[in-house]
Amino acid sequence: MRALQRTAGPKPGKDLALTRVSLRPSSRIVGLGRAVPERVLRNADLEALVDTSDEWIVARTGIQERRIARDDQATSDLALEAAREALRSASVAPEDLDLILVGTATPDMIFPATACILQDRLGARTAGAADVSAACSSFVYALAMAHAQVVAGLVTRVLVVGADTLSKIVNWQDRATCVLFGDAAGAAVVVPSDGRSGMLSFRLGADGSGHDLIAQRAGGSRLPASHRTVEEGLHYIEMNGREVFKFAVRTIPRAIEEVCEQAGVRVEDVDLFIPHQANIRIIQAAAERLGQPMEKFFVNVGRYGNTSAASVPVALYEAVAGGRLGAGDLAVLVAFGGGLTWAACALRWG
Repeated sequence: MRALQRTAGPKPGKDLALTRVSLRPSSRIVGLGRAVPERVLRNADLEALVDTSDEWIVARTGIQERRIARDDQATSDLALEAAREALRSASVAPEDLDLILVGTATPDMIFPATACILQDRLGARTAGAADVSAACSSFVYALAMAHAQVVAGLVTRVLVVGADTLSKIVNWQDRATCVLFGDAAGAAVVVPSDGRSGMLSFRLGADGSGHDLIAQRAGGSRLPASHRTVEEGLHYIEMNGREVFKFAVRTIPRAIEEVCEQAGVRVEDVDLFIPHQANIRIIQAAAERLGQPMEKFFVNVGRYGNTSAASVPVALYEAVAGGRLGAGDLAVLVAFGGGLTWAACALRWG
């Protein structure tokens, strides 16, 4: 409850650099939404599918359960639920939206964009719509794009959604991947800042030389759908877990340091880190490298697993709802994903 009692704006004693950055034209989040499927898949359930155990999964990932979409439930269905809640929270009508961005690695179909499907179902007739594809980094990438559009004065109200149904492309016989992923959606409404709160800085990055470390190889123009690609299981997620782990442990601390430096704040001044929820060991390693206590890192990976683009917005939603992030608090969102990609955002919650 301490966090909720703070007033908006820079905290007393913060250096002047933060004040100068805060007064720049910016954007802020005024509404959040979340959607998770009803079906819960626990570690014990996976023991019937592959050679694994609850102890093995928890020790290596921190995951205890994950949510799985129904067979008839697509990414846009979860996105719609999260979007409607975010719009209600922001008191924004769908017809008042200027732009809809959906970050996802599992669109309803290759084209049209899932954002267009969402636009139609919301009734946001005058909004532009596009998907953002940066794997698990997609939401933070889309948030940066929304911020840029608002600051440039091109739009006033943007709906940003991170949504994925990775269970649709998981090989349930592959122990290395099937224990990791779940389905969810998170949404945020972005508007111009009032100057006392909002986005302070972004850091986006990519290393395309690692494009094959996390991939769904078939279904695109390189390997179109065929009997061979289906028989060989090329439509499933493939991941080099060891290399991805090393990449994440290096990248998360660096991205946090860079985005804080860009914002003119110190890492130790951050009240809450909201990282991509891929693996508890990655989060712990990042905290250790930064010299920050785990208490400052929001963690819900145990209940949802890796929900890809939905991971950060769902964690942000729960941090605010649970009182972990309140008015005036300084937070850093950070994600990494296939591509390889990474993204971070420093913001003052308002």
